[in-house]
Amino acid sequence: MPYLNAGGIRLSYERAGRGEPVLLIMGSGASRRQWDMHQTPALRRAGYETITFDNRGVPPSDVPPGRYALDDLVADTRGLIEALDLAPCRIVGTSLGSLVAQELAIGEPGLVRSAVLMATRARSDVLRRAQTAVDRIMAETGARVPPKYRALNAVLQMLSPRTLNDDRAVASWLEIFELTGDADAAAPAQAWVETDGDRRAALRGVAAPCRVIAFADDVITPPHLCAEVADAVPDCDLVEIPGCGHLGHLERPEPVNEAIVEFFAKAP
Repeated sequence: MPYLNAGGIRLSYERAGRGEPVLLIMGSGASRRQWDMHQTPALRRAGYETITFDNRGVPPSDVPPGRYALDDLVADTRGLIEALDLAPCRIVGTSLGSLVAQELAIGEPGLVRSAVLMATRARSDVLRRAQTAVDRIMAETGARVPPKYRALNAVLQMLSPRTLNDDRAVASWLEIFELTGDADAAAPAQAWVETDGDRRAALRGVAAPCRVIAFADDVITPPHLCAEVADAVPDCDLVEIPGCGHLGHLERPEPVNEAIVEFFAKAP
């Protein structure tokens, strides 16, 4: 497994395929290998090279002590793009990864050719701030809950009623979450990444073409917050995928992949 140094942080990464590079940025506490279930194969079939990596706090990348800031993750990603000579590259980000992509498009326009922003937002509302506050309480106290409870909570937050009402599917997801743990258990320092600021004004200065992909049943980054990002970015459209929650790229990968590939095919 290759590694590179980005500003003093060792990041594990993988690149595969041939063609124009697409960098995929994962969300909170999640392994880059999530992308390999559906997205990287689809992109390589479409003629792109894919680059995935584990964010700081997610082994085997470094897990430095302390509380992480969004600027830390942005700097890590910028360092990776520069070290691999990818700029300007196409980017796909989901959840926290989409916020990193947004900040790169705002502050480092020369690095971003075009971007797909999945499960994203430009601000928080009352419910999402409450979710963040609870996550931080859990991280600060070091509280641990039984794996079965953690798995149930993750399933209820991350998936759609379409999946929750399918006995076979939900049984499989419960087992997966129980075995792998949730984001807070996997990378507690990421709980301190500030995601509650309002970036709508800053997003109006983004020059790169963007597409926002919203998941209809997402309770973490609901479609109305995703739509605010699409409204703010000057050259941006919005695609809403029905029948999936926050993990829409895993729950309904086919329409998600179609939306990514179709956008990159038409973006300059």
